[in-house]
Amino acid sequence: MTAPADLVTDIVPGPGGVMTDEVGVVTGDLTLKTVVDGGTARLIVQYKDAAEWYAVTGGTVPLADPADAAALHQLAVGLLHRPEG
Repeated sequence: MTAPADLVTDIVPGPGGVMTDEVGVVTGDLTLKTVVDGGTARLIVQYKDAAEWYAVTGGTVPLADPADAAALHQLAVGLLHRPEG
């Protein structure tokens, strides 16, 4: 199967934000992207409309099938998007 296009969703994390490898915790209005590269998916975030992307700590996972990236992305959105806290 072919890899899906990058999956992108705007999120607002709850208290504690999202931990990244490069800059530590990021909070506020963010964009979450799932990037598929072969058999691996990586979760990255950016401040909404910013240029820089940061790797979500622990957000790189192997995929048995690249089509599974959509389910992974939805799971990550469900875990990280907590606008009500």
